[in-house]
Amino acid sequence: MYMDYPGVLLYKDYDGIATVTINRPKFLNALDMATVEELSEAIDVVSTDHEIKAVIITGSGDTSFVVGGDINYLKSMTAMESREFGLFGQAVLRKIECLPKPVIAAINGFCLGGGCELAMACDFRIASVKARFGHPEVNLGVTPGFGGTQRLPRLVGMGMAKQLLFTGDIIDAYQALRIGLVNEVVSAGELLSYVRGITRRIVNKGPIAVGLTKRAVNEGMQSDINTAMTIEADIFALCFSTNDQKEGMTAFCEKRTPQFTGN
Repeated sequence: MYMDYPGVLLYKDYDGIATVTINRPKFLNALDMATVEELSEAIDVVSTDHEIKAVIITGSGDTSFVVGGDINYLKSMTAMESREFGLFGQAVLRKIECLPKPVIAAINGFCLGGGCELAMACDFRIASVKARFGHPEVNLGVTPGFGGTQRLPRLVGMGMAKQLLFTGDIIDAYQALRIGLVNEVVSAGELLSYVRGITRRIVNKGPIAVGLTKRAVNEGMQSDINTAMTIEADIFALCFSTNDQKEGMTAFCEKRTPQFTGN
């Protein structure tokens, strides 16, 4: 155990992989302010720990990734309080999105509302066959507040996003795969081991190159194509100032496995 709070657990494995677990199984891992604050602190720890090369985010138990916001916590909020909660949640998820390390969501069950927003802030998503996705906020008389109206159309297209957001429908893992919300669907029993396998392959690559690739994609996708190409060229050039580039290319020419140091 690396960090143990009531709502969030952070494990750091020997192989450079951290696992962040939303840990409120009694409440299906629903998010209240305390849990979002703990998640924020966990991401800060991950960000500053140079031994951590990649992050897996999941939910405690086998029923729910994150079922959404904690309605008992939210129901008595004023308009100003809800705005502050929304802005804080957006900032935490943006921190995940911009983390210069890959973040993979291992989705083990209900992934609704704020849970879907958390998953979409990750770099990609692997789902269990038991996973269920949706934005049911309209059933509660509210809109998504942690970035769902912005990330969902970017991932699945405007028409499909509006259909899901307007109806509040919940879809299964294979429907989520079909529309591009998740990358793969695996059995419940192999979810974490499968995601760890992918993550291990990533951490064996050049960590600077992986982080800069994430940056190039994220920044380029928010720009016009000409600006995006310049971003890519600048980031490509930046790689050539690193020891990892020299090691990677030398190892290729010498037909050996590179020993990346992240420098």
